[in-house]
Amino acid sequence: MAYSAQQAADLATQTLILLADRPQDLAQFMDAAGLQPNDIRSFASRPDIALFLLDFLVEDDDRLCGFADILGVRPGDIMTARTALSGPGGYGWDAE
Repeated sequence: MAYSAQQAADLATQTLILLADRPQDLAQFMDAAGLQPNDIRSFASRPDIALFLLDFLVEDDDRLCGFADILGVRPGDIMTARTALSGPGGYGWDAE
């Protein structure tokens, strides 16, 4: 499935909502982002949060597959959405 930047941002928003119900994953995300609990509200309003959230998902295969299942998408769709936000080559490899 192809994603527009808006669809990718919507997927990231759904991810943030899911994280709120998954304290262990939320704690891992906050630790990876260097956030404290009182930082989450201001962080959530940043324009690049969608990219941070999708990066968090694709960094771990089990997390990626688990969230993809809950979101009702294929794991590869999450990477496609991430690429829609950052552009090709934005994750360490170049577009062909």
